[in-house]
Amino acid sequence: MSWKNASLMLIIASLAASVTACSGGKGETAGTEPAPVQSKSNPSEPVELVVVSTSGDSEDSFNERFGNAIKSKFPNYTIKYIPSRKEYGIKEMLVAGQQMDLYFDSISFLTGGLLGNGLQYDMSDLIKQSNVDLGTLEPGTIEAMKQLSGGKMYGVPVFNNNVVMYYNKDLFDKSGVPYPKDGMTWSEFSDLVKKLVRNDGNKQYAGYAYSGTHVFRMNQLSLPYVDEKTGSATINDEQWKKFIQTVFLEPQTAGGWEEFVKATGKTPYTNEFFKTYGVATFALLSSSIFIDKNFETMNWDMVALPTFPDLPGVGSQPYPTYFSVTSNSQHKNEAMDVIAYLASDEMQTKLSKMGVMPAAKKEEIKQLFGTDSKFKDKNLKAIFYNQFAPIPYKSIYDLQLESPYTQAVGNALSGDMNTALRKAEEEANKRIQDAKAK
Repeated sequence: MSWKNASLMLIIASLAASVTACSGGKGETAGTEPAPVQSKSNPSEPVELVVVSTSGDSEDSFNERFGNAIKSKFPNYTIKYIPSRKEYGIKEMLVAGQQMDLYFDSISFLTGGLLGNGLQYDMSDLIKQSNVDLGTLEPGTIEAMKQLSGGKMYGVPVFNNNVVMYYNKDLFDKSGVPYPKDGMTWSEFSDLVKKLVRNDGNKQYAGYAYSGTHVFRMNQLSLPYVDEKTGSATINDEQWKKFIQTVFLEPQTAGGWEEFVKATGKTPYTNEFFKTYGVATFALLSSSIFIDKNFETMNWDMVALPTFPDLPGVGSQPYPTYFSVTSNSQHKNEAMDVIAYLASDEMQTKLSKMGVMPAAKKEEIKQLFGTDSKFKDKNLKAIFYNQFAPIPYKSIYDLQLESPYTQAVGNALSGDMNTALRKAEEEANKRIQDAKAK
């Protein structure tokens, strides 16, 4: 096998490994929504509320961001957080009769975890009765929820996310290359990372790596995975071709992927960026700095995601996380109390200060971002430098299509773009049909 073929296999394996599996299901028709709750809660009455999620957040992470604040605000509410695990996921919880009152997850996983298990509940009346002003939240996150729920509200956005470009300052210093800047185009970025590819005799360095699933999900061209009208995969399209060529192929080639794979036998990914320090830049979620402990030990900074020349100032799509009242909760009003508080200016300000990207659209709240965090001296303003790209149509099949979509990058890198996209389209449509048949 030639090293180029070996490179292709390694790239595909690396990209596929970054795809997170979702809970299966048949979407919105899976559950029956009870009649809206009319009575109001009494926060002085003791009640236990159980929070579930497939987000992968640990109990410590949940408490640090939300749990401790909720318990302080509602001392009579006992908050119990149960993360979904491989051996005890949402489906297993339902079979076991586990109490569930609140569910939270990012927009990409709501289709599998919430809708796919029939836990969706139209919170519109609860939102009104709790006086939650949706107009104070990022409008794109509200519209995305309404689109996902057919005009209803299955959740309220509590925090947000986007993609930024991290860089290892030490590698730039060693190469004598100026640091990247906010406002770069992808072409300028490719020219920059080209200067970081080197082999010092003992180690091969690459200029660029990325989290393929997140860059795809939150693509700057607002391309949906599935056509809303036809229900078919969209990947075999000129716009996707443009996106893959600009965001993946050109900077990968400039960033020395071929040299890196040939020298190391692996594709550059998180381990090479965070631990072995063999990669100079990495496109990843802005929230990663408060989740991955490796940021505490490396010499890093960040800049805004590079942009397309014909879309100046447009970064990734937002990646909101919603909190939802579940359809089977016996404490819907109390659960809504919690969500109303999380969406309030008071809590949004707390989240912003600690470095959790707020869902609030107020500039005064955004300007406080990270001021109480350990990374307050970093270029955190990069997170808000670009405007959000619009969120496109989301289907219940999206997560199942990420593997063929991301694999198309590796196939295009070592072969023909048109062939790679055609194969991805065929596999994606097969997955859609298989899912429909279940």
